[in-house]
Amino acid sequence: GPWQVPTGDVAVTATDYNSQLGEAMSIGERTPLSLINPKASARIAVAESIMNISAASICDISDISLSANWMADSKNKGDNYALFKAVEAIGEDLCPALGIAIPVGKDSLSMRTAWKCNEGKNIVSAPMSLIITAASAVNNIKNTLTPELNLDKGNEIVFLDLAAGKQRLGGSALAQAYSQLGDECPDLESSKILRDFFSIIQELNTKKKILAYHDRSDGGLFACL
Repeated sequence: GPWQVPTGDVAVTATDYNSQLGEAMSIGERTPLSLINPKASARIAVAESIMNISAASICDISDISLSANWMADSKNKGDNYALFKAVEAIGEDLCPALGIAIPVGKDSLSMRTAWKCNEGKNIVSAPMSLIITAASAVNNIKNTLTPELNLDKGNEIVFLDLAAGKQRLGGSALAQAYSQLGDECPDLESSKILRDFFSIIQELNTKKKILAYHDRSDGGLFACL
């Protein structure tokens, strides 16, 4: 933004100095959710990366490619099962339904530390984590949307609820503030909702109907506003 405020959804670069073509990159992750529902954690990571990259001008959702960075404690049977279910959720179900490929990625499966002290042996395992990086070609870098509100041009804010009215706080910062984890966490309701959302944002952006854009993400509606 013009004031270098670190609030943004997507990073966009130009192909060269004279071109309006470019590339976009975004990030998605929801590690705390894996303590409640590993599959939901993986789906939300993919959804967040797509909601973020939607701020760039992209021809089709299938132009997006994902990189998946998996982390888990492979010595923990529960973590191994969580990792399997998360990979299955996006690798066999969600991403094929979206028409998006995951051609690259990496894994770190030794997310555990152990030490001995007078009280005995201590072991700490990190929760199963998925960090998604989304990348795509951009057809017009000048059409990139930012969260900057310009009230001189318009004052109507529209909330697109992809959660179908559900208010789930499991794994949220609010729950953590009260030393809680929660029972029900956010999840992606359907791949069709996400595909339709992406198409609508791109169409409205092309028609210059959107002045500012910010994804709801893990900060919730309050933080988004």
